[in-house]
Amino acid sequence: MFRFKQFSIRQDKAIMKVGTDGVLTGVWTPIPDHTKSMLDVGAGTGLIALILAQRCCEAQIDAVELDDPSCDDMEANFEASPWANRLSVYRSSFQTFCDTVGKQYDLIVCNPPFFSGGMKNPSARKALARHNHALSHVDLIEGIKKSLRQTGVFSLILPVLDYENFRLEAARRGLYEYRLLKIRPTPSKSVKRVISVWGLQLPRVALQAEELVIELSRHHYSEEFRTLTRDFYLNI
Repeated sequence: MFRFKQFSIRQDKAIMKVGTDGVLTGVWTPIPDHTKSMLDVGAGTGLIALILAQRCCEAQIDAVELDDPSCDDMEANFEASPWANRLSVYRSSFQTFCDTVGKQYDLIVCNPPFFSGGMKNPSARKALARHNHALSHVDLIEGIKKSLRQTGVFSLILPVLDYENFRLEAARRGLYEYRLLKIRPTPSKSVKRVISVWGLQLPRVALQAEELVIELSRHHYSEEFRTLTRDFYLNI
């Protein structure tokens, strides 16, 4: 059990455990004004959905996940949270969800499978969670175009190289980039992750680019990281 200030995450069955990527995606992603509906794609334990539920007190939040054992954990986490009446689990691939549910959202978030090449994990569940063969960038983008309201935004986190590939494909397929956050583990290390925010409408202002350092030294977190996460982590 991983405990946050206002909720806990059971993760006994889930492949992907609580991690900094998911937390930062949940806490940094901008929530548009008057947001009423959100979708967490590949939700795993429901971590990002729960962070968004804490941040936005009115929105209904759907979470779609293909892995059944992870859904078991997520349903338990949602039911035990203060926002159970606003959270729903869909046991489905994102592709099937888009084709059958047909809903549109003000905000969509995704912490997707990263890896596109190399040897897959011999565990089918781990391979599904970590490799994008079940949810390619093209499938994700086309699903977003179906499920995002015209005034909505889509946010996802990717490793730097995957972000560059996604950026080109997204622009080619009609998404527009609004904001990005480059994440460094420490001041001396290179950028490892990028959270980017996209929409269907031409942006009115230039791309807003920011940078975040997580740790200044071992377990000595930057003030920016502490500010972002202090409403969630117990010891920050």
